[in-house]
Amino acid sequence: MEKPGDRPRSGIDIGFAAPANTAAPAGSAHPGPMSRQEAFARAEALTALGRQMFFDPSLSASGKQACSSCHDPNHAFGPASASPVEMGGPNLDQPGQRAVPSLRYLQAAPAFTEHFYDSEDEGDESVDNGPTGGLTWDGRADHGKDQARIPLLSPFEMGNKDEGAVVAALRKAPYADAFKAAFGADVFEHPQDAFDAAVEALGTFEQSSADFYPYSSRYDAFLAGKAQLSAQELRGRALFEDENKGNCASCHLSEPANDGEPPQFTDFGLIAIAVPRNPAIPANADPGYFDLGLCGPLRTDFKGRPEYCGLFKTPTLRNVALRKSFFHNGYFHTLREAVAFYASRDSDPGRWYPKNADGTVNKFDDLPKAYWANLNTDPPFNGKKPGDKPALTDAEIDDIVAFLGTLTDADQAGQ
Repeated sequence: MEKPGDRPRSGIDIGFAAPANTAAPAGSAHPGPMSRQEAFARAEALTALGRQMFFDPSLSASGKQACSSCHDPNHAFGPASASPVEMGGPNLDQPGQRAVPSLRYLQAAPAFTEHFYDSEDEGDESVDNGPTGGLTWDGRADHGKDQARIPLLSPFEMGNKDEGAVVAALRKAPYADAFKAAFGADVFEHPQDAFDAAVEALGTFEQSSADFYPYSSRYDAFLAGKAQLSAQELRGRALFEDENKGNCASCHLSEPANDGEPPQFTDFGLIAIAVPRNPAIPANADPGYFDLGLCGPLRTDFKGRPEYCGLFKTPTLRNVALRKSFFHNGYFHTLREAVAFYASRDSDPGRWYPKNADGTVNKFDDLPKAYWANLNTDPPFNGKKPGDKPALTDAEIDDIVAFLGTLTDADQAGQ
C-alpha cells in the first residue's frame, strides 16, 4: 500500500517554484535566466493573466462558454449542474462524454506513469501500484498547460477549430496588452507560440493559484487541532480508514503526507470499479460504445492494451459533498448512493445494474466481460457474492457521508 507523501510530484509549470537562474520559457518577454524573485513575479503575472482568460467566454467558438462555465468557482471549480455531461461546441449543442471534474487540488498530481513503485517500510521489495498520475479522468495530460489545451480545442467543449482561432480571440481580448507584456510584443505574430503561451497562463492559474488549493475545510482545522468533529463524523472517519470496512483511505489518502502536506484524499492512481452504464449520456445510446478510460476512446496511446481498459483516475474527495453527479459518467446523483455502491456492488448487484430479458442481472454493464479481470476487488468488495452481508450497514454509510461533509472548503460552505 502506498504511503502518504511518497507519490512523485509533477513538473507543474508554476514559475515561483523555479530555482534561481532558471531560464524563461520560449516566447517570454523575459529572455535568459531568471532570479527567484523574477520567477515569482512572472508567476504572479501569469496567474493574473490566466485568471482573466479562465472567465472569458470569447475564447470559445460560441462566444458564450468560458472555462468557468463548467468549472464554477462557486462549486469548487466543478459543475454547478447535476447533468452527467455538459453541452459545448460552436452552437452549445454538442454533448460531452464524461462528467466534469473539479479543478481543485490538482497541483500535487504527479505526471502519469504506467508503473509506480512504492518501497515498503521494511526490506528491499517494492510494490507496483500500476498506472498512476496525470490529469483528467484518464490521466492523459501531465501538466496544467496540457490539460488547458484540451477544452479549448475539443469539439464538444469550447469548440475552437484550431489554435489560430484561439489566438485570434486573444488578439481582441481586453487583456491583449497584458498578454504581450508577459510573452513578448510580437507574440501574436507567431500563432503557435501564442497558443502555447495561453495554455501556460491558464495552467499557471489553475495549478498555482491558492484559489485551487485553500486547505480550509473543517477536517484541515481538525488536523491542526483547531476544530472538533462530531461523534458521527469521527465514526465515519474510522470507517473510512478501516481496512475491513470502508477501506476508502487505501485510495483516498486521509492522513498528512510525510512532509507535512495536508492529505490530498487521492493516491492519484487509476482503477476500475465498473460504475453502472449511464443512459443519460448520449454517446451511450450506441450499444457498441464503451468509455474504457485509460485504453480509450479519448486517450489513444494505450489503445489495444486490454489490461488498462476500464481504469479511471481516483479523484480527490475534497469538496465531494458539493457534487451533484459522481464518478466519470455522472451515474449517481447523491453522495450516499456513491458510498452505498461501494458497500454492495457485489453483494447486491441487482440494486445497481439493470436486468437482462431473462431476469438475470446485467452486472458490470458498462464494462465488457473481456476486461472484468481489471476490476478492483479490494475491500469493501473483497470477493463478496450476491446475498452476502454488505461491507457497510446503512448507519455506517451515513457516518461516512457525514465525515465526507467535513472536507468542504470554508469558502464553499453554504453552497
